[in-house]
Amino acid sequence: MRIVASALVLSIPILTAAEAARGETLTVTLSHHQVRITSTYTGAELAVFGVIGRDGATAPRSGDYDLVVTARGPRANTVLREKRPFGPVWLNDAQVKFYDLPVTMAVLSSRPLDEIADVDLRRRYAVGLDTTRASNIAPPGAAVREEEFREALIRLKTQSNLYVQDERGVSFIAENVFRATVPLPATAPPGAYEVEAALFRGGVRLAVTQTSFEVTKTGLEQFLAREARERGLLYGAAASALALVFGWLATVVFRRD
Repeated sequence: MRIVASALVLSIPILTAAEAARGETLTVTLSHHQVRITSTYTGAELAVFGVIGRDGATAPRSGDYDLVVTARGPRANTVLREKRPFGPVWLNDAQVKFYDLPVTMAVLSSRPLDEIADVDLRRRYAVGLDTTRASNIAPPGAAVREEEFREALIRLKTQSNLYVQDERGVSFIAENVFRATVPLPATAPPGAYEVEAALFRGGVRLAVTQTSFEVTKTGLEQFLAREARERGLLYGAAASALALVFGWLATVVFRRD
C-alpha cells in the first residue's frame, strides 16, 4: 500500500507539469463537411474557422502567431514524363513517379512561408508546395533530375488550378481567432480531403490539428459514375447506342434536300 501511495503522490507533479506544458492548442471547424457535385457544379469554396487556445500556465511569448492551413485532396500515383524530339516526332524519354501524391492541394498562410519557418522545418512537416516529395523510377542516371521533375509537376498542377499557394490566405478576425478560404476547382475529383492547420511562432511549430471533408457526386452524375464503374460493359454499349442514335438524328435534321 505504501508503494502504491508513493506512486500516486509522485504522479501528481508529473501530471501538473504535463498540464502546464500543453501551451497553445488549436480548434478548427469547416463551413461544411460535404461538397456535392451536380450538373451545375463549377467549383466551390470552404471557409475554415479556428481558435487558438492558451493554457493559463503558459508563459507569454514574444511575437505574433502565424497560421498555415493546408488542404489536400485524394491521393493517387502520378507519372510525369518528359518528351524529347527524335527527328520529326516527339517521344517519351525520362520519367518520374510520384507515389501517394495529393491530386489537389491548397496552402494558405498568414504571411510568406519563408518568413514563418526555415526550409528545413517546413520540409520536416511538409508545409508548402515546394515540399512535395517524389520517388524516382526513371532509368539510372535520371535521379539527379528529380528536383527538376518535382518543380515541373508543381508548375503544371498550378497552371491547372489544382495546386494553389496563397501567402495571405489566412486572416485574423481577433487576436486568437482566424479564418481562411479553401478553393476547390471544378476539376477536383470526388473523394476524401484532409485539412491541416499548423500554428507557428518565432519559427517554431506550437500546435497542429486536422479535420476533413468529402467531395461526392449526386443525382445523375452519381448514377452515371456508379453504372460506369459497376456495369462497364452495359454502360459502354448504352453509350455507343446513344451516340449512334444522335448521329442518325443529326443526319436527318441537317439533311439537305
